[in-house]
Amino acid sequence: MSEHVAPALEAILLVAEEPLPPELLASLVGAPVAEVEETCDRLAAEYLADGRGFILARVAGGYRYQTATEQAPYVERFVLDGQSARLSAAALETLAVVAYKQPVSRNQIAAIRGVNVDGVMRTLQQRGYVDEVARDPGPGQAVLYGTTPTFLERLGLDSVEQLPPLGEFFPDATLVEALERSLRVGPDDPDDNPDADLDVDPNDQSDEPSS
Repeated sequence: MSEHVAPALEAILLVAEEPLPPELLASLVGAPVAEVEETCDRLAAEYLADGRGFILARVAGGYRYQTATEQAPYVERFVLDGQSARLSAAALETLAVVAYKQPVSRNQIAAIRGVNVDGVMRTLQQRGYVDEVARDPGPGQAVLYGTTPTFLERLGLDSVEQLPPLGEFFPDATLVEALERSLRVGPDDPDDNPDADLDVDPNDQSDEPSS
């Protein structure tokens, strides 16, 4: 293993503005891809063992330096409040649909959310979290959207396969059955009609005054 590889990788990654894939790093330092990956993994382990305030993470298919999670409170003090606008709840919901259903069209997203998503999708595209990835081969050839490397970078993921399974967010079978049972109860259900057990003749006019 060449002695120059580790310090060269540290220098390059220190000035990089986005994750760099191992293939690019290998060409820059003149070493095999396997050696670059092994060196990056070793450096990452050393930083972690030393308790550094930063880590070498693999995200979006590449390597980058980022602050350690434990130092978040101190980093937050440095970052100005409101320096970057946060995504709205609607934008986060739409982004989740794209992440889990991609490639997906705007009409499909709107059908899932039950609202128009044109404005939200424009915002997500401007932020660089989603982009056009293909076109539907069916009639109309609708534009299909997917997440971007920026999305993976922001979440600290290497690929969308690392997203948590949707099953973790679904209620268990017992709760689903209880919900379905409650939804099946209609206005004519005997349990909801307090007069259901009263034997009343609609033609009985005994309470009317006699003439």
